[in-house]
Amino acid sequence: MHPLVSRLRGTLLPAVVTPMSADGVVAYDDLAAYATSLVTPAVGGVAVWAHTGRGLYLSAADRAKVLETWRQATDVPIVAGVGVPKSPDGSPAGSAAGLREVVDATVEMAVAAAAGGADAVMVYPLAVLNELPDGHAQAIALHERVAAESGLPLVGFYLHGEAGGYPYSPELIRDLLDLDAMLGVKTATLDRAIGCQDAIWAGRGTGKLLITGEDRMYGPSFMWGADTALVGIASAQVELSAAVLRAWTAGDHTEFLTASDRLDRFAAATFYAPIEGYVQRMLWAAAWEGLIPAASAHDPYGPELPASERDLVIRCLEELR
Repeated sequence: MHPLVSRLRGTLLPAVVTPMSADGVVAYDDLAAYATSLVTPAVGGVAVWAHTGRGLYLSAADRAKVLETWRQATDVPIVAGVGVPKSPDGSPAGSAAGLREVVDATVEMAVAAAAGGADAVMVYPLAVLNELPDGHAQAIALHERVAAESGLPLVGFYLHGEAGGYPYSPELIRDLLDLDAMLGVKTATLDRAIGCQDAIWAGRGTGKLLITGEDRMYGPSFMWGADTALVGIASAQVELSAAVLRAWTAGDHTEFLTASDRLDRFAAATFYAPIEGYVQRMLWAAAWEGLIPAASAHDPYGPELPASERDLVIRCLEELR
């Protein structure tokens, strides 16, 4: 078993935001300050290039600089998301050319993560596999190639379809966890309780990490068996997420219920339709907390949101305070 399994089990890994201007320019000085402030003793690692940080949309140069900034700021394990937001040439799902390109791009990104000092990579599911009759086998082959060429251990990623994901069956999760390079599988099913339960239960008894990415089912996912958290909702207000995990691990069920209620109230103000708006809402939360300045709290890749949604986030945070 890879030593990162024992190091990360029971810890919280925020999927961090990337401070940017309204036109998408990364604010590196603000990113460095954010990284220094976010990593407290409650944080066991961080996930960069994830959906929350818009990692698949950044240029290769920006991704490298983002990883470098985090690597200089902390010695906790860094997990880098690798994949593509869509087929680079716009090939239709299921085409052989589209599959080759997205796999090559994913592997290239993983190799770059290794060169930049990442400790592991989280492999985005490829939406192109949805239309392939051998999607299961192709998913296994993808993870094997990423591990072989990057030399890094892997986190699997069961991501909901609204974010371009590919549904991981329990059989696929078990086959992935059989790979020596695999640390565990993260579930981010959004609101699919049955899919989340089945995915977590599929990993029981493997010794690998059962990682929750369920921002709206955070507390329940621990009750279903998750033992580690990698979540975008921890990109601000870290203690809200950390308190739930800490109470569950300690067996303090009264405190677990209290902490879960607080976290759920924050999740309800940040993770709702349009779900892609959650990145902007988390940036607003980070700015309110003082983690980043308002001038860098922009998500140019998500939907435009009304001011009333920002007011909802702020009102929730003030009530929780």
